Amino acid sequence: MASKVEGDHREPVNEQVVANMYASLRSELNQIYSKITELEMEVSEHSLVINAIQPLEPSRRCYRMIGGVLVERTIKEVLPAVQRNKEGLEEVIARLNEALEKKKKEISDLEAKYKIRIRKGDGNESKDESGRKEGTAQGVLVGPAGGSE
Repeated sequence: MASKVEGDHREPVNEQVVANMYASLRSELNQIYSKITELEMEVSEHSLVINAIQPLEPSRRCYRMIGGVLVERTIKEVLPAVQRNKEGLEEVIARLNEALEKKKKEISDLEAKYKIRIRKGDGNESKDESGRKEGTAQGVLVGPAGGSE
């Protein structure tokens, strides 16, 4: 820990700073993943709407929610708007995927530079527990709810 003093003038001060940087990058990565997932759900909803109203006649009435207000329009007016929205969402998803790849590279560079390894305690414990479940299980046996049998 203290033996790596020679490169400290431009490197982060200590392991805690590196760990905080790494945690913040992982947090940003998770936020990007969740935003992509949310937008992909919206794209699928837009696709469902497009598929539902496309075969209908263009002069037919339909309702669209705009900013929390339900507005009456015709399919001829709504269909192009929904298609444009879907295309816009797909462009945003593409940009987020690019940002995701950059963030992954940034994280892997940080992992390589500081030799960061993730402890996977959950995976190891489940393997160990599955092999010795019968002998080491500590539980409480409870009788029937009635109590008098």
